[in-house]
Amino acid sequence: MSVSYEIHDGIAVLTLANPPVNGLGIATRRGLVESLTQALDDAQVRAIVVSGGERAFSGGADIREFNTPQAEQEPTLPTVIAAFERSSKPVVAAINGLALGGGLELALGTNYRVASSRAQIGLPEVKLGLLPGAGGTQRLPRAVGLEAATNMIVSGTPVAASLLAKTRLFDRVVDGDALEAAIALAREVASSGAKLPKVRDWKIKHENAEGFLGFARTAVTAASVNYPAPLKCLDAIEAAALKPFDQGMQVEREAFALLIQTPESKALRHGFFGERAAGKIADIGADVPLREIRRVGVIGAGTMGGGISMNFLNAGLPVTLLETKQDALDRGLATIRKNYENSAKKGKLTAEQVEQRLALITPTLSYEDLKDADLIVEAVFEEYSVKQAVFTQLDAVAKPGAILASNTSTLDVDRIAAFTARPQDVLGMHFFSPANVMKLLEVVRGKQTAKDVLATVMALAKKIGKTAVVSGVCDGFIGNRMIEQYSRQAGFLLDEGALPQQVDRAMEKFGFAMGPFRMGDLAGNDIGWAIRKRRALEKPDLTYSKTADLICELGRYGQKTGAGWYDYKPGDRNAHPSAEVNALIEKHSADIGLSRRAISDEEIVERLVYALVNEGAHILAEGIAAKASDIDIVYLAGYGFPIWRGGPMFYADSVGLYNVLAAMRRYAKGHEGKAWEPAPLLVQLAEAGQSFNR
Repeated sequence: MSVSYEIHDGIAVLTLANPPVNGLGIATRRGLVESLTQALDDAQVRAIVVSGGERAFSGGADIREFNTPQAEQEPTLPTVIAAFERSSKPVVAAINGLALGGGLELALGTNYRVASSRAQIGLPEVKLGLLPGAGGTQRLPRAVGLEAATNMIVSGTPVAASLLAKTRLFDRVVDGDALEAAIALAREVASSGAKLPKVRDWKIKHENAEGFLGFARTAVTAASVNYPAPLKCLDAIEAAALKPFDQGMQVEREAFALLIQTPESKALRHGFFGERAAGKIADIGADVPLREIRRVGVIGAGTMGGGISMNFLNAGLPVTLLETKQDALDRGLATIRKNYENSAKKGKLTAEQVEQRLALITPTLSYEDLKDADLIVEAVFEEYSVKQAVFTQLDAVAKPGAILASNTSTLDVDRIAAFTARPQDVLGMHFFSPANVMKLLEVVRGKQTAKDVLATVMALAKKIGKTAVVSGVCDGFIGNRMIEQYSRQAGFLLDEGALPQQVDRAMEKFGFAMGPFRMGDLAGNDIGWAIRKRRALEKPDLTYSKTADLICELGRYGQKTGAGWYDYKPGDRNAHPSAEVNALIEKHSADIGLSRRAISDEEIVERLVYALVNEGAHILAEGIAAKASDIDIVYLAGYGFPIWRGGPMFYADSVGLYNVLAAMRRYAKGHEGKAWEPAPLLVQLAEAGQSFNR
């Protein structure tokens, strides 16, 4: 039953029952209208309370119905809200937990609202490239004021009900459960016989609405260059302020219909669903038991190890931090403390919270102190001999059932697992730097990784606030395997006529947070150099531009050395074009017999992005990634791919795989054309008129 119906001494209580957040799917919408009708027809019922129970009023639309016919089936949410708004008996909303999106719009359609002070209130549709489509842009400004509503709708950020207690949105805000207070209010208003208030009838009071909206439009225009939804939200809010309610509703409906067809909204919705789908693993159901994680061990107190530790400390998990030398351990602890104190200076933590988190660390120089850890993550140097030494010792001291994880970014997790007598307990947990900030976590499933180990780590990823994507075992996994092809094309472009600043500028204009050469300088060019040296032994036929090796031979490793593809000044992280590097690049072109040519930004973008797409197609075909959306989430969460483009595979679908393939075949006629051999899966889908994200 999607809506339960009970009578409490003349008060009908309608309780949403669609876990986990009472999504307003078709069954729930029908249940609401049927229960309302039942209450209106019952002469014993004097008033009605709508509740979502203790955990959540409603999180809005049921995401399981997105992009299905059920989402538009009657009664739609506007129809449901209109039914409640017409009620001849008082209707009170009892709000606990969440009232988001359509959930808040439903509450705005009732006569009265009672909320728990801890309830979260918001209209987050803009984050999906949309606007509230069931009257939210029209009713919320009438309930909380023009400025507060504009901030909530344009940002999509929820706020605590306690912060809205003095607005007309809530009749009462209580510290405990809202239901009891709502029933009491329902009895009062039923006895009073007062005219039933409707939010739609309220006037928006603002001294200079047009002036405020003009200011807001200037600010939003500057901040939402690649997103049409925020400005459309403002259009609808402006209509709420300056036009009659029904005309404002028409503006909202037209804007919603336009936005839902935009490529930006489609991309944002793809990312939204892709992130949730990433946590669903085909052969691991909800019945797989999880191992208990009460204490974590981290090996290595350097940049990665310290950042990894902070993730667990932030979640309240004790960490035993191991280093081989006291000075390295002291430096790592000092860095963790400094990071937390910087957060405190910014108001993100209190001094007490800083000390609470630091108190969860047990520093050690002995592997024996890891014997009680339920999960141990190593973050040591990226060499098999080093990994072998670590995992051999872990195998000897870790308790039975402890999960052993490697933070390797490229190495074979199966080979690492074979260093132990318990390969079923081993997997990869590839954090991205800085590990305490970056959202992505590649969880690498080995051939023998136990199902409960994988399920446990995926659940733990949520607890520590990471976006986890499962990868199979291969060199570089999903993200770094693909970025290598991206970087190869960037290098070939330098050989042919581009310079680093042009390539970076083109990719940043496309929407990347950082172009490939600025990214290399930030990460350290010596890291790629080491990988290329290994590739020369493992894959001698794999070609690269030599320019990256040449700048490394000059000691230009990036920001950490003050020089890389760009020049850097002390205390200044801005990248300044380097005359020395540009001259080196031009000389190298001459040395290999290439006449440099003008290269368009369009060619730069296509070659780099389609290199990602082609390698992604190989990864899909090999089963390294379970689905195309997993690849997209890796690039959205970890590599700065523009969110409004949906990830490389979704972007290729948007362009059309036929067009992608045609461009690749065109580039195959040029310098290093053998790098453009199309993946069989890409050819197959393009010729069949299909897409990656089917």
